[in-house]
Amino acid sequence: MQQPNGIPPQATAETATTATTRLATSRTLPLQTHDLGTFDDLVDLVSGGGVVVLSGAGLSTESGIPDYRGPDGTRRVEPMTYGEFAGSSEARRRYWARSYIGWQRFNAAAPNEGHRVVTDLQRAGYVGPIITQNVDGLHQASGATDVIELHGSLDRAVCLTCGEYTSRIGLHERMTEANPGFMDRFAEAAHAVGSQWGEQVRPDGDIVLADALVESFHPPRCLVCGHDTVKPDVVFFGESVPKAVVEQCFTLVEGAGAVLVLGSSLSVMSGYRFVRRAHQRDVPVAIVTRSATRGDAEATLRLHAPLGPTLTELRHALGH
Repeated sequence: MQQPNGIPPQATAETATTATTRLATSRTLPLQTHDLGTFDDLVDLVSGGGVVVLSGAGLSTESGIPDYRGPDGTRRVEPMTYGEFAGSSEARRRYWARSYIGWQRFNAAAPNEGHRVVTDLQRAGYVGPIITQNVDGLHQASGATDVIELHGSLDRAVCLTCGEYTSRIGLHERMTEANPGFMDRFAEAAHAVGSQWGEQVRPDGDIVLADALVESFHPPRCLVCGHDTVKPDVVFFGESVPKAVVEQCFTLVEGAGAVLVLGSSLSVMSGYRFVRRAHQRDVPVAIVTRSATRGDAEATLRLHAPLGPTLTELRHALGH
């Protein structure tokens, strides 16, 4: 039985609220950070091979995609939740209007040196599978293989009503046709208030947008069933990562020589649980990020440092 908005019963806001209680979506972290171990210890750990990388939004900041969180782990902005998105056509209109603008800058981002080093270390045999919390596809763009997208990818969209998948590029072209002049109107509004819109892009391609512009936007509809329930194929806040993906990642972590966390505060349980599992199985955990993380207590090694320079130095120390 379909709901009035075309979304199956299991995808209602009530269900999403239940899912939210299972995930920690915001957590204040200590402002004081202390390294545990040294850079040489990191070199020794990675040189042993069998490293599973767990990457977060901090790895992509040097590509111009800002993180959600400040140094204390608190979110700077509140992303749209699954419950909101599934709950009304107006929420979906708001999401797609903002995403239509933000995705253009997001899609233009290129891999940075951190991504390239991870790829180089994978090719050299030190790094195995990569578990990423990011939805930007930059690991793959840098040439990495065996990448598990924990939270999905913005390259795709899926209809919540009939399950039809479509490419994000094709969806963007359809929205452009349905909204002639929208980008120009946005640019005029941004210029009037002195906004540098490109600096407001979020890790999911979303962006700040005035209500008046949102109201004029025509959101996409599914080409198969005609409903307006098209959603990016990513895990929103309030959704759960598919169980099969979680189990696959647990298996990889349990068999790893070490887990290397890059650029994640681990504030969300979807990533933190793998650090917990590694700690429980006596698998060494190294964390390299600028801020404190939720997993600091379980870490074997912690370095609070910029990722690009640190990873570049790591590659050099390993002779690559």
